[in-house]
Amino acid sequence: MNDEITRLARGTLLPAFSGASAPRWLLAELERGLGGVTLFAINGNVPGTEALAALTAELRKAGDVPLVAIDEEGGDVTRLGGHLTGSPYPGNAALGAVDDPALTRRVYRSLGAELAEVGVNLNFAPSVDVNSAADNPVIGTRSFGADAALVSRHAAAAVTGTQEAGVAACAKHFPGHGATVEDSHLGVPVVHAGLDLLDRRELPPFRAAIEAGSRAVMTAHLNLPAITGGVPATLSPEAITGLLRGRLGYEGVIVTDALDMDGASGATGIPEAGVRALLAGADLLCLGAREYDDSVRAMLAAIGEAVRTGRLPLERLADAAERTRRLKEWLGGAGPAAVDRPAGMEAARRAVRVSGEPPGWSTAPLVVELESAGNIAVGPTPWGLGPWAPDAVRATGAVEEAAPVLDRAAGRGLVIVLRDAHRHSGQRALTNALLAARPDAVVVEMGLPVWAPEGAVHLATYGAAQANAQAAAERLGLAPEGGARAAAGHR
Repeated sequence: MNDEITRLARGTLLPAFSGASAPRWLLAELERGLGGVTLFAINGNVPGTEALAALTAELRKAGDVPLVAIDEEGGDVTRLGGHLTGSPYPGNAALGAVDDPALTRRVYRSLGAELAEVGVNLNFAPSVDVNSAADNPVIGTRSFGADAALVSRHAAAAVTGTQEAGVAACAKHFPGHGATVEDSHLGVPVVHAGLDLLDRRELPPFRAAIEAGSRAVMTAHLNLPAITGGVPATLSPEAITGLLRGRLGYEGVIVTDALDMDGASGATGIPEAGVRALLAGADLLCLGAREYDDSVRAMLAAIGEAVRTGRLPLERLADAAERTRRLKEWLGGAGPAAVDRPAGMEAARRAVRVSGEPPGWSTAPLVVELESAGNIAVGPTPWGLGPWAPDAVRATGAVEEAAPVLDRAAGRGLVIVLRDAHRHSGQRALTNALLAARPDAVVVEMGLPVWAPEGAVHLATYGAAQANAQAAAERLGLAPEGGARAAAGHR
């Protein structure tokens, strides 16, 4: 019986590892039936497409169809090479701004095709959160928008496109992270919404994703007092078994968001959070970016103890194993789909919104990019117009920086690049100071265009991916359509 418990428990785990090759402990765990792994760019797991394909082939050789999962949303949250260069696909906010579900389907099909080519078979995307809180610190441009109907039609398109490439989609973050003003990496956000409001706002996109056949759904580490009674949704039977399984009728795999996040395990530790998530109805436990062999052993011990003491029914583990088996049986059944990067550029170009008439410049303008602290989910991804500008600088957002910027821009155009200025008072203050002296300056917002200075020529890209930046550079005449990056001058 102990061997059976350990086998079933091992199949629920998605740990991480360090480096571009599989360590011995991981290969041994895969041989024993480990559920799979989660790849993280910050761990060095994604050095390039050829190396990644070799790595996933090594994983498949050791395991029986292991799940190889990644966070590849396109846009600002990108791992498949985009963490080095920026994604060639715009994110959900841009796709929502275009509002062409057929194009969203093309973009996600191409993303899925790129994942399939390197052996990734489970994508933790799309984010189907309705971003109803403009000051949301963790969703923002990762959402298709603030309207539930719009998000729903694009959720279905994204799921369909991904799975046409033979890669399992994972709609997230259930039951909806869009109304939060706190980051669940750092605490437990609270969403004050009863069932009626959830039915109107948060749940429709998940229904659409489920109807489109999403093979997985990811839980969120947020508290809905009216539903979960103070418990994070990931650990709540009312949220997972009651809402997702019962009310929405979902029968696929339920995977947790990373359990190393404070919103899940800050009060209990990761092993206990894992046991509670399984009790609540989750099937796969994403452990987190720094959770390696020690964490696997700790999780196996905690799950085993919970089963042996009667706290966690063995039937619950067997149920999780069966759902995961069905997911693995499905993998690769569709496709192969073709990579279609032109879909990304088409979406990025169509998403750009312009207020006013951008000037023509006889000499290259100065591009000043105002620094913006990214959230943990986004990570250190490059962004901005600098690669297309012969002269570009970064500014922290202090008003005192206006004078040297204006001196450097004397006699030529000025482009001010922002990212979620509504969330950064320094960006707004420096922008206003620059515009007071240079009302001819052009403002480019590469986050959500919630704030815009009055009277200025303004471009909104709805994202900071490489594709978004290129589309803006084209509209400003910094690059011809399809133009290459500048050879020099970027920081």
